[in-house]
Amino acid sequence: MRPLLMLPEMLTFGIGLLVLIGGSFLSRQRQWWARIVAAAALTGVVVVAAVGIAAPDQTAFDGAFAVDTTTAVARITAAIGVLAVLALAGDDIAATSRESETYALLLFSTAGVMVLAGTDDLLVLATGYLLASIPLYGLIGLSRSGPAAEAAVKTYLIGALFGITLLLGVTVLYGISGATRYHELAAQLRGAPAAVVATGLVAVVAGLMFEAGGVPAHFWVPDAAQGANGVAAVYLTTVPKIGALIALYRVAAVVPHTVAWPLLIAIFAVASMTLGNLAAYGQQDPRRLLGWSTVSQVGYLLVPVTVAGRSELALPSLLFYLLAYTLTNSAAFAVSTALPDWRDLSAYRGLARARPWLAGALVVALLGLVGTPPTSVFVAKLTTAIAVWDGGFPWLAVVVFLNSLLSLVYYLRWIAPVFQKPQMSDDFIPGGWSARAAIVAAALSLGLGIAAGPLWEVLPTTPLR
Repeated sequence: MRPLLMLPEMLTFGIGLLVLIGGSFLSRQRQWWARIVAAAALTGVVVVAAVGIAAPDQTAFDGAFAVDTTTAVARITAAIGVLAVLALAGDDIAATSRESETYALLLFSTAGVMVLAGTDDLLVLATGYLLASIPLYGLIGLSRSGPAAEAAVKTYLIGALFGITLLLGVTVLYGISGATRYHELAAQLRGAPAAVVATGLVAVVAGLMFEAGGVPAHFWVPDAAQGANGVAAVYLTTVPKIGALIALYRVAAVVPHTVAWPLLIAIFAVASMTLGNLAAYGQQDPRRLLGWSTVSQVGYLLVPVTVAGRSELALPSLLFYLLAYTLTNSAAFAVSTALPDWRDLSAYRGLARARPWLAGALVVALLGLVGTPPTSVFVAKLTTAIAVWDGGFPWLAVVVFLNSLLSLVYYLRWIAPVFQKPQMSDDFIPGGWSARAAIVAAALSLGLGIAAGPLWEVLPTTPLR
């Protein structure tokens, strides 16, 4: 049955409802059952999506949703990202009053991310955006503190503004084409006025930038990463990007060449990576530093979108980068969650001597975010640079290299104290679940970079059309 082609999305959302309702009948000490159920559902999503990779490309709901290899990879990456988040929850929110609600919000938003990744219709794009965005406000605000409340309000206001912007873009594109399906848009927009098409495209791209956390809708990300609890911070800086950037790639692939959309997206990319790097320089709070790092990483992730349809490396490099970034960023945040009271870079002095495995995970994650070989992000950055060089944007490959070099400075500001003289007591014990998650995620990030070849063969070169 064609509706079952969206089984991962339905399973994720349905289990979210089950967790939300069932959690109200569990005591605080037994809320871990909700985490087990959520983890089991996400494991099922990974299995179903992995099986789907071997199936032929199809569409569901009269062509509104693409069930192709790109969607399957997005489902797997999103599920892995949330599984990492659930591992951190064992330390961060276990036995709290809002534990099951947190898992429900994570699953609802993840269902929206999967819808965004597979949408082949403007109306479904808007629906996926709302489903992925609205739970974020609750996730950030569940941490009852002044910074979390401020971050939640800021996220809500910016999300509402750019949500309206996205709907404006959808309205404009529909108004001049009379179509919402992407394959119909591709035909109808060729004869439309270029200025109007550009207006609609700019609005859609700006709206998706809120979900991705990039310029010009990035203002909420550092505040949310700093003010929210560790579970929310890891999630909002990783998983939403998967749906937003794949959705943007699909939209870019149907825009006619009468509009200079590659240059437009290149401008967004350069602005995000440069502003994120510059703003990260003066940060002392490790989570806020990672928040600005997230903004810069969006810039790198936008690079292959600029050559959508112009280079066979564009789509596989984007998908590989999303998986690599999800693992690497999760590892870095997991270290900060294992050490929740260390909210200054200088607090990490002596970590290498006291807890060498945790320090090793942090170093691998931070150098991975720079793009140091042989980590997976290095492979991702290298292939994205080759893709844009191939696609006629060699200057953008140079910008990627320069920004990666600049980012090394502020990551080293965090790494340096790790190897300095210890200042911690001998009874220092980091959170068990978070520490293990950091080590595993860092190892997977490193292993993915070393064994990138076999995975690369699975990745598609073009989305379903």
